[in-house]
Amino acid sequence: MRTSAITRRQVMVAAAAREIRDGEVVFVGMRLPLLGFALARALHAPRAVGLFENGVIRSSPPAAPIITMGDPPNIAGALACTTLVDVMSHLQRGRVDVGFLGGAEVDRFGNLNTTWAEDRGRRIRLPGSGGAADIAALARRTVVLVHHERRRFPERVRYLTSPGFGTGRGWRETVGLVRGGPGRVITSLGVFGFDPESGEMVLESLHPGVTLEELRAETGWPVRAAPDLRETPGPTREELDAIRRFDPDGLWTG
Repeated sequence: MRTSAITRRQVMVAAAAREIRDGEVVFVGMRLPLLGFALARALHAPRAVGLFENGVIRSSPPAAPIITMGDPPNIAGALACTTLVDVMSHLQRGRVDVGFLGGAEVDRFGNLNTTWAEDRGRRIRLPGSGGAADIAALARRTVVLVHHERRRFPERVRYLTSPGFGTGRGWRETVGLVRGGPGRVITSLGVFGFDPESGEMVLESLHPGVTLEELRAETGWPVRAAPDLRETPGPTREELDAIRRFDPDGLWTG
């Protein structure tokens, strides 16, 4: 049942949408990034174009709420229905402005692990990269969305599936990644940017009701906070109405 209270996932979606600028080409992904693209496209970025890993290219929000990128409402009205190779080629050509990513782990330099995890001494195989490593390596910038808990925020990822800034600023150039890198990490507790000198995550805002002590307790390294640390703006009434239109049952944001 939907309530009138604003959820932290709705705050995340609104924050993600604000990372999309009008006219940009966006590698969208699923779940919260999909809602973020739909929200941006509907409200402040009417010329944004979305690429989906299954080959769909859209210049409008899905015609109705969807669960997977292959659902009919994501196909109907699409600019094109191509292939994985076609959309990945736009990454190689440098045409993707921003790519959205998730992960099991993210570390202080924005590196992602979606390959291995551990649970009570047992090693667990995760889905792996899919197209995430390509997006992380080739998009002009990336935005990471992830639930914030200590086990997901180690100082160093167990396995580097998708590169952020590696061991710090300058690492990407050293290994031959000529563009890109993480621009924001949006979590269930706050929003991080990156220090231009060190490449390290810096906390820019805390979501409503979250304290700095709470966030630091859920992070595996000493979190740096920006001097002007602020509260993450919650979704406006217009944004909230749009989120609920695209996720009417609160499947992703409830």
